[in-house]
Amino acid sequence: MKKLLLINPVNPARSSLTVNKSSRFPPIGLGIVAALTPPGWEIALADENWQSFAYREADCVGITAFTASANRAYEIASLYRQRGVPVILGGIHASMRPEEASRFADAVVIGEAEAVWRKVLEDVEERRLSRRYEGGWSDLSGAPAPRRDLFHPDYLFASVQTSRGCPMDCEFCSVTAFNGRHYRRRPVEAVLAELETIPQKMIFFVDDNIIGYGRESRNQALALFKGMAERRLNKWWFCQASLNFGDDEEVLHWAGRAGCKMVFLGLEAEEIGALQEVNKQLNARRGTAAYEPAFRRIHKAGIAVLGAFIFGIDGDTEEKLGKRARYLARNNRIDVMQTTFLTPLPGTRLFDRYQRSERLLYTGFPKDWEHYDMTEAVHRPAGMDPGQLMNRMDQLNQRIYAWPVLLRKAFFTLLHTRDMTATMFAWNSNINYRNVGRNILRAKKAGTEPR
Repeated sequence: MKKLLLINPVNPARSSLTVNKSSRFPPIGLGIVAALTPPGWEIALADENWQSFAYREADCVGITAFTASANRAYEIASLYRQRGVPVILGGIHASMRPEEASRFADAVVIGEAEAVWRKVLEDVEERRLSRRYEGGWSDLSGAPAPRRDLFHPDYLFASVQTSRGCPMDCEFCSVTAFNGRHYRRRPVEAVLAELETIPQKMIFFVDDNIIGYGRESRNQALALFKGMAERRLNKWWFCQASLNFGDDEEVLHWAGRAGCKMVFLGLEAEEIGALQEVNKQLNARRGTAAYEPAFRRIHKAGIAVLGAFIFGIDGDTEEKLGKRARYLARNNRIDVMQTTFLTPLPGTRLFDRYQRSERLLYTGFPKDWEHYDMTEAVHRPAGMDPGQLMNRMDQLNQRIYAWPVLLRKAFFTLLHTRDMTATMFAWNSNINYRNVGRNILRAKKAGTEPR
């Protein structure tokens, strides 16, 4: 049998980001690629979330990468190409930068792999690989479940996908460019059948918005949550969603019954001007006054709120950053706090705009992609010096993740959700963010990470 080696690279310059075992998630895309692979191939998965890559024999190599790990992907790809082994690069970064990726691979898969992966392998066997394969956006009605037997056994969470695509088209987000604006869902029965095969107690739904947009998507999400509860799958899970997750009390009730313990909400900012600046249409249209009622409804269902906020938006000042941090720390309805730098990723309108206006700090690509991981300033904000922004963020993160703040957050999570497991999810998530921040700061002071 021919040997197919799938590789999940990790940026070695950012080891601090994988310090928490509970915040590492299986490379579901590679698991799906493995499931799409026809008989006749022996498949292995090398996952740098757990162990640095060591060369092993293969007849074909498939590598996926996020932007921050693209250089590591290219490095590993070069090892195989030097030995005449065909290398296929795919995933979101290669799809956004196919010409760059083509310099390091024999073929690049652009977009989703379902429509083209069998063709790619046929061409490998016939020694007629094309330079590019356009995967497009697939109908998910027949999408396979990932090959979970290939994932490292120490992953605490299993990853599950129920949908793809997002119509919101936020300026800083590359999801729309990769998965399209049309929201597509897998059949509910297929997702439920997959969930019944998963041994892990804890699940991460990787959808960008698990309940989607519109009545039809709402009804499908409701059917999924009811199905999970009625089948008594007995899972604890968290998911990602937009603010509309907090609109429908019936959906929230069944999500809680199905085991939802935490929801990640991309809130981004606490004031309208900043939301408009990054084209966060849904939140800006509703206004930040809509946050609190949504949080209350979510808490009523026994679900904790993870609020994600961005720092370094045009118009931000030291005073505004302090206000945003205080809002995060003092709002007792936000259980978990995520703070990231506004990061223009390739494939987004934000990247194109900043590149045209020469506001990117790091432009030596592909080498400089290692900086684009949302943990440092990579552009010049309109109202602040980048160094000033970095220093202010270091100060604010130390205050946000101070023990008194985290203990108070945990108390109110338990008070509002009346659910000890949701409180555990929230507490552990805050500790994870605290650990990452502390490790980044230590590495920065030691000079072991690029700054």
